[in-house]
Amino acid sequence: MANSADQNNTATGRSWGRRVMRALWWAFGIVTVVVIVFFILVYNGVVGYMPPVEELRNPQDKFASTILTADGVEMGRYFRNSGNRVYADLDEISPNVVNALIATEDARFLDHSGIDARAITRAIVKTLLMGNKNAGGGSTITQQLAKQLYTPPSDGLLSRAVQKPIEWMIAVKLERFYSKDEILKMYLNQFDFLYNAVGIKSAAKVYFNKDASDLTIEEAATLVGMVKNPSYFNPVRKPERTRDRRNVVLDQMYKADMISRAERDSLSALPLTLDFHRVDHKEGLAPYFREELRRYLTAHKPERANYRGWEDQSFIDDSIAWATNPLYGWIDKNPKADGTLYDIYSDGLKIYTTIDSRMQTYAEQAVSEHMRHLQNQFFREKRGSASAPYSSNPAELTAETRRKLIDNAVRQSERHRIDRAAGMSEDEIRAEFNKPVEMTVFSYNGPVDTVMTPMDSILYTKSFLRAGFMSMDPTTGFVKAYVGGPDFKFFQYDMVSKGRRQIGSTIKPFLYTYAMESDFTPCDQLLNSQPTFYDESGRPWSPRNSGHARIGEMVDLRWALTNSNNWISARLMAQLSPAELVKRMHSYGITNKLPAVLSLCLGPCEVSVKEMVTAYSAFANKGMRTDPMFVTAIADANGNIITDFTPNQTEVITEKGYYKILSMLLNVVDGGTGNRLRRAPYNLTAQMGGKTGTTNFNSDGWFMGFTPDLVSGVWVGGEERYIHFNSMAEGQGASMALPIYGKYISKVYADPSLPYDQSKRFTFPADINLCDGGFYGVEEPETAEEGLEGAFD
Repeated sequence: MANSADQNNTATGRSWGRRVMRALWWAFGIVTVVVIVFFILVYNGVVGYMPPVEELRNPQDKFASTILTADGVEMGRYFRNSGNRVYADLDEISPNVVNALIATEDARFLDHSGIDARAITRAIVKTLLMGNKNAGGGSTITQQLAKQLYTPPSDGLLSRAVQKPIEWMIAVKLERFYSKDEILKMYLNQFDFLYNAVGIKSAAKVYFNKDASDLTIEEAATLVGMVKNPSYFNPVRKPERTRDRRNVVLDQMYKADMISRAERDSLSALPLTLDFHRVDHKEGLAPYFREELRRYLTAHKPERANYRGWEDQSFIDDSIAWATNPLYGWIDKNPKADGTLYDIYSDGLKIYTTIDSRMQTYAEQAVSEHMRHLQNQFFREKRGSASAPYSSNPAELTAETRRKLIDNAVRQSERHRIDRAAGMSEDEIRAEFNKPVEMTVFSYNGPVDTVMTPMDSILYTKSFLRAGFMSMDPTTGFVKAYVGGPDFKFFQYDMVSKGRRQIGSTIKPFLYTYAMESDFTPCDQLLNSQPTFYDESGRPWSPRNSGHARIGEMVDLRWALTNSNNWISARLMAQLSPAELVKRMHSYGITNKLPAVLSLCLGPCEVSVKEMVTAYSAFANKGMRTDPMFVTAIADANGNIITDFTPNQTEVITEKGYYKILSMLLNVVDGGTGNRLRRAPYNLTAQMGGKTGTTNFNSDGWFMGFTPDLVSGVWVGGEERYIHFNSMAEGQGASMALPIYGKYISKVYADPSLPYDQSKRFTFPADINLCDGGFYGVEEPETAEEGLEGAFD
């Protein structure tokens, strides 16, 4: 009986065991089926998000648009926050980067099809079961790419657990559609290396200031080391930690037989060395130009309702630009084939500009060098003045007007706007403006961290003189250099295109050209004495003159323009028509409203540097005005040209008047107010014409200069016209503005890599009649003075 019971118990146990085993097998089978079905559903997008096949075949990459100079230098990019990504093909990436990435992130990358079962098993056993946090993850490079492309940030462990199988299936599909090289290329173009360095090409530029193809082994290891956690392994903020991580990558490369033991040991001993350049729209080459170019590209068709009441002139300027300039509003004017619009921040456009990087550098250097010197003079003059930086002349500026100017500056400040938006009263805001706070302010020795009241900072900022400079080819209109101010980070108002200031005597070439085309000659004479004229209301106008030479004598027009005589300009204007001069100035490309009065001949009108350079291009280009060109072509991300841009010229001076005015303007430099260019420190021998300009109280200093190859314009002055030198010696255009041109053109001529030399000459017809009474043979001169003196005898 006992044996029978034991046998029954044994049988029962075996039966129960078989049932358990069957249950386990059933459970395993069900789980397997469920898992398989789950992955099939995920693969087909039924569960979770699976990108459409078309999107997987053609991921929507967002690349920054690249701005290139005429000589092939990258001068900047347009991108949104965290979007500074520039496409790099695999042959543009150093093999060191690829080797480091594979060795560190996915040693079996070339062997698997998107999922590495061995790596997953290793990660589960070592990380989850053995608690080894340094065992490495199981994600392949393809899975990481899937995460970069399609996975949003997870909210926690559960959310991440759900995302993981979706990434696996996306990885499998990516492996179906792309080669290993294409996957590597996409991965390296996608990764965010911090500091607006998205993608390997941007990272190489930001951290090492070089192309991705030139990265060394240790540099590549540094960047690949960041892939694990860029914030934690930040080479700028955590250099020692990042160096250790770099050495881990080097060790992985050694283990994968990609470098030798000797290379690993020697490279691991090196310090972490960066050439860090933070990417910022406010830094880099030609920031004022880049911002104006961005404004042009993204402009919309002007509608009057979108402009404030005092923006009439802006509406006129923008309307003219929309109608005549294909670059202005380019995005709206050039939709894609599917009707959508280009996005300069994400479509990876290549914008080929006319700027020459060398000439732009020389222009920025010239502005900085001279403005530093000029600013020291200005500070010395204003030292101890209670009204500084404003004029101390009560006849020009009363204490009440000064108070209103400062009050207006406070109201227009960003701090005032923020305080007002926070609900503060005007009294509370004014109290805040008189409390010292920490701030960073501008100096020519670099930014200065200091403590001062916001009110003092306004006056401090106003104490810095401003400048605008532009240089272009007078025949093509290619803008070679563009400097809108002393420093874009602190002074963002563009004094080349946006700012308009009174032009003073630089208006006189327009008047004299008008006279030359109205049967006057350079040899015609007028009385050099102060005239008095009366307007329609009977009010007298007696222009002043800064010079005292040859008063009471009859002087010829050539001498008068050479010496910028105001009295002769006024007498000449009285014999001509102010309304006709306005019409002619508009034909030169000046769009602002101009007063048709006698005093227009002395330049009280406000014009921008860009307009003046455009106008003066006619004097260098046989009477043809050439409109400025910022861009020669725009291409898509694949390099296909979307739009080509061509020069636009308009005849504004007849041949009858052209050679007369040209000869007179050449004499301004050879023997007149521009003669400083012929002396030290410039000692220029190139044939060039030009004109200085100074407005009332020295508020504005101008110099316009041109050669057969380049036309350039310079303006220097205060933020407001009441901020200026008291002394004429320092405040005239020949002192404030001309040196910038002299420094710039000297640097240009000194560079043998540029196609400019001082032997180039203007050509005059063999028999040119510069004055009535006969023709004078003028051969191409050795100097302008030699060739033209005889024509006036």
